[in-house]
Amino acid sequence: MDWSALLRMPMTVLLVLAVVFGVATLVQLVALRQRLYDGRRLAACWRALLCLACFALTLLLAGTGYALRGYRLLGEEAPVVEIDARILSPQRWALTLTWPDGSTRQVQLAGDDWRVEAIVLKWKLPALLAGVPPLYRLDRLSGRYDDPAQEASAPRTVIGFGEAGAFDLLNLKKQYPRWVPEIDTVYGSGAFLPLVDQGHYSVSLMRTGALVARPDEVTERRIGQPLGG
Repeated sequence: MDWSALLRMPMTVLLVLAVVFGVATLVQLVALRQRLYDGRRLAACWRALLCLACFALTLLLAGTGYALRGYRLLGEEAPVVEIDARILSPQRWALTLTWPDGSTRQVQLAGDDWRVEAIVLKWKLPALLAGVPPLYRLDRLSGRYDDPAQEASAPRTVIGFGEAGAFDLLNLKKQYPRWVPEIDTVYGSGAFLPLVDQGHYSVSLMRTGALVARPDEVTERRIGQPLGG
């Protein structure tokens, strides 16, 4: 079910109705002025009530429509990275990372799963409802073992994505919080999935700031098979 489409439809209807009642409010204002000019005070009172009712409905419909717009935006996702996996040996993998701009990077990973982590900057509610997306910076890619004992003792792989010395808005928020008052929170978000040979995965960022990892259909079936198929 396409929730974005379902939310977009009532949002549009409500905003159109808000415009209609806004025009009706202006019409009632003109009529009210004419009744007052003619000295018809009783008729003017009725027009004043109609004007207030139309204006209240305009505000209610516009506010509700705008609120729905905000929730629709919160449900959208932005692509972060595509991951393709190829097995080299048991618990040893070659990964190809593909960024949204088309650039790629080859890395090797040890473990049963891959895990990607990001640092997310989330805006305060007014900016969020206005459609300003969260900012993120990929922090690291690491391997993860299914066995906790092996996780504690086996060789681990951690690949960082940060650039030393680069200007960073997230660090600016920590050092000078008053310079960027509209920033709500800075926090970490991560996602992981099991590795399978010839697996293909996509990682996206929701407007809420959560990372979401998904395998394609073939990879999902192979994950569900014994030992990853």
